[in-house]
Amino acid sequence: MKKFSLDSESVCCFPVLLAVRCAAIVLAMLVPALQAAAPAAGKADGSDRTRWGDLGDGTYANPVLPADFSDIDVIRHGNGFIAMSSTFQYSPGVVLLTSKDLVNWKIAGHAVSDVRQIGPEMNWDKMNRFGRGVWAGSIRHHDGKFWIYFGTPEEGYFMTTAKRIEGPWEPLTQVLKGPGWDDCCPFWDDDGQGYLVGSNFAADPANGKKYNIHLWKLTPDGKGLVPGSDRIIHQSPGSEANKFYKINGTYYHYFSEVKPEGRVVMMRRAKSLEGPWETKQLNHSVGKIDPNQGGLIELPDKSWWFFTHFGSGYWPGRVANLLPVKWVDGWPIIGEPGPDGIGNMVWEAKKPIAGQPPSPRLLDEDFSGAQLAPEWEWNYHPREEKWSLKERPGFLRLHAFKPLQGGNILKVGNQLTTRIFQSGRGQVTVKLDVAGLADGQVAGLSLFGRTFAWIGAERSAGVTRIAYSQNGKQTPGDVLSGKDLWLRADITVDGLATWAFSTDGKDFKPFGGTHQCDWANYRGTRIGLFTYNSTGEEGFVDFDSFHYAY
Repeated sequence: MKKFSLDSESVCCFPVLLAVRCAAIVLAMLVPALQAAAPAAGKADGSDRTRWGDLGDGTYANPVLPADFSDIDVIRHGNGFIAMSSTFQYSPGVVLLTSKDLVNWKIAGHAVSDVRQIGPEMNWDKMNRFGRGVWAGSIRHHDGKFWIYFGTPEEGYFMTTAKRIEGPWEPLTQVLKGPGWDDCCPFWDDDGQGYLVGSNFAADPANGKKYNIHLWKLTPDGKGLVPGSDRIIHQSPGSEANKFYKINGTYYHYFSEVKPEGRVVMMRRAKSLEGPWETKQLNHSVGKIDPNQGGLIELPDKSWWFFTHFGSGYWPGRVANLLPVKWVDGWPIIGEPGPDGIGNMVWEAKKPIAGQPPSPRLLDEDFSGAQLAPEWEWNYHPREEKWSLKERPGFLRLHAFKPLQGGNILKVGNQLTTRIFQSGRGQVTVKLDVAGLADGQVAGLSLFGRTFAWIGAERSAGVTRIAYSQNGKQTPGDVLSGKDLWLRADITVDGLATWAFSTDGKDFKPFGGTHQCDWANYRGTRIGLFTYNSTGEEGFVDFDSFHYAY
């Protein structure tokens, strides 16, 4: 039976996870000065990344998702919540998540099935948008439909709609064409008029990195901008992360900007879209602790919350956090208000909604489904005829072809990826059948960010060997006589990976060096399954199972 989920419906678990769930939870007393610490392991403050998510006693610890769910936005819909996250060059694009309590989340799917709608550079034969592609956007529910708008730094603004979060989503419509646009959000006023707010980060290179924030009227179908409606409503250093709300008759423009302390959350408010506007800082940034992109949520009990990512990323990416909101003098202060009236980071709190069990910390896939589970994303759009779940039912078959750049895993087409989670311990185990390898072909398990490493099998001159590569420097190992091969990566809380292999699934032999997972181009490290042939298009590999416990 297929099991590959972030949600509480999976029946998979491990004794160590049960022990963690049953352990007594003691809330950490935070010393404000400790907030300056960079994310690391084994500390009593919020930088202890062994404590995260649902703690099993009615409380939670930030981050609620210690993985690369960047540029988060969220809405409340029905009895639950829906979030979207940027996906950059990965395909399918714009990942969608659902939750019933804002703490435990599962991936529901994607809004962009084919990222080639953005442009040809997103395809396997170009692969020229690493860290670009789908940037921050927003999700809203209006007129019986879900609406998603997002920007790409080279191409402009795009939108799509769907009646159900599961889709089908309409093909992308380009709302604004041109480079330099990011962080857009739609808004519909009480009279039905729609608006779009967004930042231009390339408007004036000489203005001290002050971004122009624009406001347009949307056409009635939401697919275009009304000519002549464009106006600049704000400018400040690095001003982006736009959201628009109307709360109790007051317009609120949420954004972030760069101050001497770092990137902070700001808000402007007015009784009219014409102003005058008041401005207020909503939270403090200290070191790596900088809530940034995010969305405000009101619950049925009238409490307010802010779902966000940390703008300063590190090896697992830009992790997702949930902060309580306190309204003070008509301003939604994010976190715990300090003596200056500005919010501070909250690391642990009572869950917004009780009753939901903690999600299992496990991703498990046997490739028996008709489609890939929504946790999977290709690095760029794949070459469709070179992969299959049907050629050998119960296996993912990847056919080999030449990489765009020899020895560089970032330029290997049809690499299937999933996010990495920072936790006290992570272990990835993959089983594959290497009988179909051809001369010149390699296949295996990778970790890639700014740098990369992989462990796998290599076939040359009719002989198949275990192999390890780090940043293109390849090391051969034992000759493999059988067809079954298990590959393993163990990942510490600090992102240090070690590798091993087995030919029986029981006894694992360490092989290769250590690899430090890292961060680059707004992205954290990814786990990948891949194959390529440096000499041609011969050979294939069958992935039997994938198991990731964290």
